[in-house]
Amino acid sequence: MFEYEMHQLRAADLTREADRGRLLAEARKNRAATRRAARQEAEGRVNAHMWRARFTRAA
Repeated sequence: MFEYEMHQLRAADLTREADRGRLLAEARKNRAATRRAARQEAEGRVNAHMWRARFTRAA
């Protein structure tokens, strides 16, 4: 009986681990899709270092 209980515990652990792995993969996929969509937007965030590189200082 002990071996059967150990088997049940291990099976439950493996199921939880697989579920966690699926959730992580889905989160990574969603994050990548969000980044991809943000890059394709017509207007995005403006970084301060971009402005310094493009324009010179006014007199």
